[in-house]
Amino acid sequence: MIRVIIADDEENVCQLIRGLIDWESLDMEIVGVAHNGVEALDMIKALSPDLMITDIRMPGYDGLEMIQHAKIINDNLDFIIISGYRHFEYAQNAIKYGVGDYLLKPIKKEDFLTALNKMRERYMQRTEQMSNEERLKQRLKSDVEKLRASLFTEWLLKKGTNSQNPDLTEINENYHFAFQPGLFEICAVKIDCGFEDQYNNAIAILEEKVVHILNKLFAGPCFDMGIFSEDSITYCVLNFDPANRKTIRRQMKTAFDELLVQKAAFEQPEFTLGVGTVVNDIEQLKASFRTASYAVGQRLLLGTGKIIEEVTVHSEPQRESSILAELNKTMGMALEVLDKDAVLSCISGLKHQITIDNVFSGQEIISLAQHVCEMYLTHLRNNQIPIQYGDEFYEKFCIHANRCGSVNQIFEYLSVMVGESLAVIIEDKKQVDTKPIRLAKQYIQQNYMNPISLEEVSGFVGFNPTYFSTLFKKENGSNFVDYLSEIRMNSAKDLLRETNLNVAVICERVGYNDLKNFTKSFKKNVGLKPNEYRKLYS
Repeated sequence: MIRVIIADDEENVCQLIRGLIDWESLDMEIVGVAHNGVEALDMIKALSPDLMITDIRMPGYDGLEMIQHAKIINDNLDFIIISGYRHFEYAQNAIKYGVGDYLLKPIKKEDFLTALNKMRERYMQRTEQMSNEERLKQRLKSDVEKLRASLFTEWLLKKGTNSQNPDLTEINENYHFAFQPGLFEICAVKIDCGFEDQYNNAIAILEEKVVHILNKLFAGPCFDMGIFSEDSITYCVLNFDPANRKTIRRQMKTAFDELLVQKAAFEQPEFTLGVGTVVNDIEQLKASFRTASYAVGQRLLLGTGKIIEEVTVHSEPQRESSILAELNKTMGMALEVLDKDAVLSCISGLKHQITIDNVFSGQEIISLAQHVCEMYLTHLRNNQIPIQYGDEFYEKFCIHANRCGSVNQIFEYLSVMVGESLAVIIEDKKQVDTKPIRLAKQYIQQNYMNPISLEEVSGFVGFNPTYFSTLFKKENGSNFVDYLSEIRMNSAKDLLRETNLNVAVICERVGYNDLKNFTKSFKKNVGLKPNEYRKLYS
């Protein structure tokens, strides 16, 4: 039995949760009910539950604090959080701490059952308690899902070698579908949440919600359907009888309304539904896919939070090449001298030109931003400027830029990534350029008591004396002779204060062989003769 604790400060909610589900059929048992965070933690310690169903805000410890403490007690404890609030910081942080799912008030039985079955499957996998039959079913389900996903990866998304258009029979046989003659349509749900890393876990859970909603609403009126999710976008292929065309349209609007409800648990995510053209032959499905993808791209121009349909696909790649050619030249010159402000100005200028021209589609704008990112990395390589994780840099940009819901957000992210990267490169170069000076100063500090010269020190760091003298003054603010004198005088002052050595001995110990010259230099530097300094400070 999976041991469950319910935690909510509203007694009627606790009663609803208890009575809404046939817990025994799920092999679950409610072992405790808590009405505040402190009581919930005590129950976790005493009852060792496997699953916690908790309100996100409660007296004592709120849900988030309770989850943090509970994870310390038992890291394997699973959580379903319940919220009637639109408080991003609660839901997002809860997901970050490993919460498996969330439910919005008022709780719907179907959604609750889906979440519980998901938690049950996780528990069975974790504890290796699945029967052979359950394991076989899960393996078959996984294999079928992979086959169906191949329809998208190998054909629609063109990530495989299969470039020919298979017919209905081939698709059903190869990808485990049960499509029938009728109408076909692709829709695409896009989740935009900005480029911050903190949304990574939330996207996975939100995509599960999207898949659940699409399956729930379209499975009935469709002969068959297929769903594929790829970071922040979920594609759905629908096959239905022409008589159900209006029903499918209504269900799309219902699906989008349900997606918007999910925003109640978060602050940032925005949903867009891109609708492809309806085709009457599966061999034309790529055309529907193109229009759905194009519609999703147009959210950058038309805005998120809406259904975008009946778009006409325009593609004129020559516009991209002309605008990138000029940018490549100016950015190359700026990167050659590591002018960060000029590089960022190039990016800002491109965004301004895109906005003013108003001729680029959303897909073209994404493509332009990706090309600029590639261009930046190429110029760094051409100038033999090292950048850590270059491949990961481009991959990260593509993933996170695709989560941006506006042109401004995409180019803000591009500027942030390039700006931070250049700042590191410039600082590293500065460290490399100043290393010889640091070595020279270290050499002077260790050998000031000897008659060292500019030629000796410049030879030690591998520079000719003239260049070294110029570089030393530029980086240090004083020339070699003045710095050496300062080191010697500081040592002389220490010896005068802390020892009884006579001035002649101190003169030799700090690298002078002429007492008269030492005394003159000391008075010039300190304002007192050596003996006068000793009387004042010893």
